[in-house]
Amino acid sequence: MTLFKNILIISFCHLILSSCADYNKVVKGDDYVRKFEMANELFTKNEFMRSVTLYEQVYQRMPKTGEGELSYFRIGKAYYEENDYYMAGYYLGAFTQRFPFSPKAQECLFLSAMCSVNNSPEMSLDQVETELAINNLQQFIDKYPTSNLVDSCNQIMDKLRFKLESKEYDAVKLYSKTQNYRAAATTSITFMEDYPRSIYKEEVFYILIKNSRFLAVNSIENKKRERIEETIERYRTFVIEFPNSIYKKEVNDISDEMNVELQNFNYGK
Repeated sequence: MTLFKNILIISFCHLILSSCADYNKVVKGDDYVRKFEMANELFTKNEFMRSVTLYEQVYQRMPKTGEGELSYFRIGKAYYEENDYYMAGYYLGAFTQRFPFSPKAQECLFLSAMCSVNNSPEMSLDQVETELAINNLQQFIDKYPTSNLVDSCNQIMDKLRFKLESKEYDAVKLYSKTQNYRAAATTSITFMEDYPRSIYKEEVFYILIKNSRFLAVNSIENKKRERIEETIERYRTFVIEFPNSIYKKEVNDISDEMNVELQNFNYGK
C-alpha cells in the first residue's frame, strides 16, 4: 500500500513538473496560437494568474483581433476573480474604451463599477472610493437603462449612500460631543440639506438647536441677538416637523432660555 502511494506521489510530481515545463516553453515561445489555447485552458481551470501572462502576450501581439479582445477581457476577469479589484478595475474600465462596440462592454462596465464597490472601505476611513463607486454605478445605469442589472445597481447605491450618510452623521455627533459648537451647527445644516429624508434627521436637528444655543450664549455682543433669534426660529421649525419628538422637553427648555435671553438683551438695549 505504501509503495502504491509513493508511486502516485511520484507520478503526480512528474505531471506537475511536465506541466510547468510545457507552460514555460509556451511562454517563452513564438507560437501565439498555442499561447492563446493554453491561456484559455488555464482560465477555464481557474488558474487565472498563469493565464494572464499568456493573455498579455497575445493582446500585445494582436490587439485588434478577436483573440486580442478576448485576451484583454479575460485579463480583467482574471484579476477580478483573484479579488485584485484595482488591477481588475483598470483593465475592465479600459476595455470599454478600447472595445466600445464589443458585446462584452456592458459586463465590463458593470464589473468595473463593482471593483469600486469592493474597494469601498469601512465607514471610519476616507470615502473617496465609495463616492467613485456610486458615480460608476450611475454611469452604468445611464448607459444601459434597460439592463437587468439596473435594480442591483440601485440597491448597491442605496447601501453606499447610507454609508456616506452614517459617516456624516457620526461627524455631526463628534463635533457636538467635543463642544465644537460652530462645526456641529454647520455640519448639522449641511447634513440636513444633503439628506433631507434621513432617519437621523430628528437627532441632527436637535443637535443643531443645542449647539445654536451654545453659540448664542457664548457669542460676542454684536452677534448675540442674531444667534438667539436664529435658535428660536430653528426651534419653531423643529416642533412643527417633529411634534412628538423625544427631544421635545429639551428643546422647549432651550426655547424658554433663548426667549429670556432675548428679553434681557432687548431690555438691556
